[in-house]
Amino acid sequence: MIHPSTKLLFINEQIGHGVVATQLIPAGTIVWTMDQLDRIIDPSEFLGKEDLYEELLDTYCYKNHEGKYVLCWDYSKYMNHSFRPNTISTAYYFDIAIRDIQKGEEVTCDYGYLNVEEPFYPLEEGTERKVVYPDDLVNFHHIWDQQLLETFPRALKVKQPLKPLMAPEIWDEILRICEGQSELKSTLNLLWKENIRVS
Repeated sequence: MIHPSTKLLFINEQIGHGVVATQLIPAGTIVWTMDQLDRIIDPSEFLGKEDLYEELLDTYCYKNHEGKYVLCWDYSKYMNHSFRPNTISTAYYFDIAIRDIQKGEEVTCDYGYLNVEEPFYPLEEGTERKVVYPDDLVNFHHIWDQQLLETFPRALKVKQPLKPLMAPEIWDEILRICEGQSELKSTLNLLWKENIRVS
């Protein structure tokens, strides 16, 4: 489920729709978490029907570390890519705001950790990276991990309206990480290894 202080808006003709904050969402806030209505789909369910569903799955799903499709039931599936994202996915099936997201600002993530199977060419943002590649997790996980390490302690200092939807063991793990009792799992754990050749 997406954070309740968001809404779906038309951004522009090039981007289409996107998720926009309706009030300040502070850094450290869990912006999305998998809930009981989200669906994990094994690709084998669509054997013989690929052509009917391929575009829908490619547009509205991402692949997890097992190569299964994750279909979000709400408008979180409209979250757009940015090379300067304000959220990052974790290895715990939730996304966290890595900086304050201002009211009216689009909520974005980096498609580099979503196991794209083909290069993705987003709009120009003036960044060094121009293309999302299938091996981005291998190449950039250390950057995302550092951003998460800097952000995690804030999770205990801000309101977390999505906390009731999270499994208790996930929240307990957040507490242990913030208290230095557990190590943060790397975003490299999000990698579907069959998607690329990892040396």
